[in-house]
Amino acid sequence: MIDKIKQKLKEMLSEKRYIHSINVLDVAMELGKNFAVDLEKIKIAALLHDCAKNLSDDELLNKAHEYGIIVDEIQKRQPFLLHGPVGAYISKFEFGIEDKDIFNAIYYHTTGRKDMTIFEEIIYLADFISIDRNFEGVEEIRKKAYENFEEALLLSCNSTLNYVINRNLPIHPLTIEFRNWLLMKGGK
Repeated sequence: MIDKIKQKLKEMLSEKRYIHSINVLDVAMELGKNFAVDLEKIKIAALLHDCAKNLSDDELLNKAHEYGIIVDEIQKRQPFLLHGPVGAYISKFEFGIEDKDIFNAIYYHTTGRKDMTIFEEIIYLADFISIDRNFEGVEEIRKKAYENFEEALLLSCNSTLNYVINRNLPIHPLTIEFRNWLLMKGGK
């Protein structure tokens, strides 16, 4: 199954995005070894997390409509945020993936959300710290991912918020809920 997914992804994604997906797979597998998660499912979620990434804004909006995804005002202004939700449905309808953990991990890998499962958090963080990522602070987050997973999640969320704020873009409410949830569950 993994080989079929890889082959189809090569057709769907740019070379750079395909390599990123492989890099996310590598990190997700390493992170997953530290938790009681199904590593075969981690492989699938990691590979498919960006399966909708190369769609244009119009294609993302059209696919969201086709799949019945409710598009909020922020997603209308920033359709790239839909690549997670649309990708989750592509994984279901074009790859035949029926698993809820995989679906949710793909759906929320960009925004996060409160009450994320450890499975979802692994994909979220693996995407953020994959070896092809190169931004200020990524090395610290990579290191933290293996020392204090929860702190690494919070650092990654903070980094995302700083990025969005510095570009004067609207913040998706799910990301705010995710950060607050991380803080609350950490007892801070």
